Amino acid sequence: MEKNELTPRKELKTYFETGNHPTQGQFSELIDSLRHKEDVLTNKEKAILANSLALIDNGFIYYSTNDVGNLKFRIGVSSQDEADQVVTVRQTDNAVEKQFLLGNAPYTFTVKEIAEETLKGTEYYLLRYEISPSYTIFRMFGNGLNTIPEGFDLGSLEGKRLPIQIYKQDLGRKISIVNTNIKFVNKTEVPIQYRVSGNNWSERFRAEDIVTDHYDLADHLSFNYKADLTKSNQSIQCDIFDEDTNTLLATGYLYAGQSQDAWYGGDINEIRNVRIECNYSINEK
Repeated sequence: MEKNELTPRKELKTYFETGNHPTQGQFSELIDSLRHKEDVLTNKEKAILANSLALIDNGFIYYSTNDVGNLKFRIGVSSQDEADQVVTVRQTDNAVEKQFLLGNAPYTFTVKEIAEETLKGTEYYLLRYEISPSYTIFRMFGNGLNTIPEGFDLGSLEGKRLPIQIYKQDLGRKISIVNTNIKFVNKTEVPIQYRVSGNNWSERFRAEDIVTDHYDLADHLSFNYKADLTKSNQSIQCDIFDEDTNTLLATGYLYAGQSQDAWYGGDINEIRNVRIECNYSINEK
């Protein structure tokens, strides 16, 4: 056998057939045919591996961070057909790190651990991640701002890639959490979801009541709706009310014959209790 030429698998098996006595050289051939965990890939092997990974149909996480120091942000990944996996996001100096996910979609993500470095009085981390190709979720954490606790549900991945960015920022003042109670009432037969977002804060689309934990950077909330009306001949009107005074604050329309993925529904300012009511529309605008 020439140097660096591997013995075919079929031939290796014949060395260990019943009654055979493998020689020292045959054992050496077997060992040389295996990959040791301490072996370092050559550039050629890396290229071959990278090309093969490009064909994998699994989902993947890719992340980047900047100026986060010793922050360690661990994400648990679950799928239906594999054991849970943990991805650790660390300092990357704006470089992009990519990690393929075990199992097959759908994937769900939760925060497993957050180990922070010491932050100055007005410094916070900003997490940005894209659970859906059509919208991005923002949350701040650190320095006593506990809007991303351990066990926080990041959501279920709608596609096959999860982009994540974490940055440290100095906002120049202490940040507090502001709560708004949101009640959702859908009086139609069409499944409708709504989404709320504020300054450096946003939620996933959902159809249940929630209590926001947005920030006093700006006590302002925007609303979007998602619904498929391609088979409906009736449009839908979603009104936002101040629940305390029953005052109409904003109105959004979902149009018949269309599928809306993130339709704008209006804005509110400094309101603590909100009711969203969706009804079939009489007068469209």
